[in-house]
Amino acid sequence: MPTTTKKTAASSEKVELYDKLISTVPKLERKGAANPYTAVNGNMFTLLHQSSTLAIRLPEDKRQEFLKKYKTTLFEAYGAVMKEYVTVPDAV
Repeated sequence: MPTTTKKTAASSEKVELYDKLISTVPKLERKGAANPYTAVNGNMFTLLHQSSTLAIRLPEDKRQEFLKKYKTTLFEAYGAVMKEYVTVPDAV
């Protein structure tokens, strides 16, 4: 019988910080339960993954700048690289 892995939500501390961050933009609404995210016109642009990793969708020029400045990587989830998203280091 195959084993299954149970999904767990991001840590409550990270979710609180995420909620505080998005509350700085009054019209922005948090969505998602296990993986909180924000979207505009149906296009997701931030994601707090269940691993407690924050990802932000950036345009190519800003993405490359962010990757270099913060010495980080493209965001990876479930074994796939999300090419338009960067992993936000905890220090940021």
